[in-house]
Amino acid sequence: MNVLIPSPKPVAVVGGGIAGLSAARRLREHGVPVVLFEGSDRVAGLARSFQDDSGFTFDFGAHFITNRLAKCVGIEKECRDVKYYGESVLVHGKLYPYPFGLVGNPRYLSSAFLSRARGLFEKAPAESAADWFARAYGSAMADEIAIPLVEAWSGTAASDLAPSVGDKLGASSIAKVLWLRAAGRLQNKAIANGYCSELPESAQVWHVYPEKGVARVCEKLAEEMTEVIQLNSKVESIQVRDEQVRSVVVNGREIEVSTVISTAPINLLPRLVQGTDSLTDLAEFRFKPMVLVNVMLEGRHLLPNTVLWLPEKKFPFFRLTEAPWSMPWLAPEGKTIITCDIGADVGDEIWTRTDEELGEFCLDHLEEIIPGVRQRYLGVRALRTPIAYPIFLRKYEERRLSVTQDTGIAGLHSVGRNGGFDHLPMEDAYHRTLRRVDRLTAALSA
Repeated sequence: MNVLIPSPKPVAVVGGGIAGLSAARRLREHGVPVVLFEGSDRVAGLARSFQDDSGFTFDFGAHFITNRLAKCVGIEKECRDVKYYGESVLVHGKLYPYPFGLVGNPRYLSSAFLSRARGLFEKAPAESAADWFARAYGSAMADEIAIPLVEAWSGTAASDLAPSVGDKLGASSIAKVLWLRAAGRLQNKAIANGYCSELPESAQVWHVYPEKGVARVCEKLAEEMTEVIQLNSKVESIQVRDEQVRSVVVNGREIEVSTVISTAPINLLPRLVQGTDSLTDLAEFRFKPMVLVNVMLEGRHLLPNTVLWLPEKKFPFFRLTEAPWSMPWLAPEGKTIITCDIGADVGDEIWTRTDEELGEFCLDHLEEIIPGVRQRYLGVRALRTPIAYPIFLRKYEERRLSVTQDTGIAGLHSVGRNGGFDHLPMEDAYHRTLRRVDRLTAALSA
């Protein structure tokens, strides 16, 4: 591991999202001089919420957090409990509650059973995401549901994706899922299941929503460190000499630092880091852009569940989310929001459509799912992000696994969802960053 250099020079943290703020706070707790540079005029990165004059709230990023993260940050008293959360899959005109509805399908079940049986004799690891899904779920469910969905949000053939895509999705045991679901019903809370990998899931960890929006997590962290955070401070370059970080250039001014903790998208590091060519290959790492079309409608519970997965290619969106199913306060009484997730590329035909055009486009395809949806239509707001999901391509999987642990540049660390190039919910980003910083400060003390 590349370690901190014992020096009175500060550690520079690049980016004011949850990973950057968590790193800065932990360093400060350890008494390490630190300064956080955020290029915009506010913290929170992509985790932001917007509310319009009609009372609709639009979340850009996570829809909720866990009570455990809220307590760690210190906003547990500012959060509302999420009472319910559910997912369904619509395929070939039939609706399946996830996951048990799929398991109850005889064809999917028998295919999965045969695949698991064959797996007892297979010693070689899966070579691709397509191979992983076929082994884990059986060919029927893999071909009709899992592979189409992963290809829709990645924009890439599953055969070109690394098997770690499947590992990231995980597969909780049926017994565990049953237990957590039962605990949720008894407590009238949406117990977190599949949202925490850095710490154990339990009946005491459930989803909550900060009353002031998900960005409140970052805002609370920032409140404790006003003297550390410099807004409107764009890090233009990280200067390296002899494969060791020396300084950062911020708004045209060079500042000597001992270490840099970067949360910038990892594929930007080759351009950001100057004085070495050892990170050049990171430029090929890809993120999938996404257009999130928030359709405002009259009525509630228009979808069968909070989330509806749509693996069939006849739909332009692969996921629909009716957040007011779980968090009714996100829309005025008697109204709702359905978020349509559409994969895109920056500048393509979907990306460049106006909000109104995107609304009409989604309504055309929602009609099959919600008959008469046009009569309910109230308006639309679209959000666009060029870095929605990291794409785990097989061709750079080995490099991904190595660089997220050690950049090879002394004093340069890349953390968080974008910097670590990983599929991380907010809680995992928080705890993984703390562990990384603890290791760094331990090395410094030694």
